[in-house]
Amino acid sequence: MKSPILNQINTVFVHVSNLKESVRWYSELLGQPYELDQVEDPVYNLSINHFTGLTLDAGPEGEKKDSVKNEHPLFNFHTENIEEAYSYVKELNYEIVSEMTRFDDFSFFVIQDPDGNRVMICTG
Repeated sequence: MKSPILNQINTVFVHVSNLKESVRWYSELLGQPYELDQVEDPVYNLSINHFTGLTLDAGPEGEKKDSVKNEHPLFNFHTENIEEAYSYVKELNYEIVSEMTRFDDFSFFVIQDPDGNRVMICTG
């Protein structure tokens, strides 16, 4: 039987405790415009190219979501210029949890959002 499940990821859910703060954080990281007065719980969808989307999920209204810090990145964002990306993240005063690691064909560093979700920025 052929699988009815497509070989693509539609949306990555990032669980957050403060939706507006997370919208600001991710939107500024990706250089996307945002209007905080238009942000309403429980979710906010960021525009990501191709098939995959990024949904910030604060959970049901009125319920506080406890954040659990992850030791490892949940996903990555690609960059063509790792040095420029690193400088940009430093300018934003975002928390960098691992310094740049370089290989011949791949470089990366890891940042952490306000809820402790780790995100890798990488080339290759």
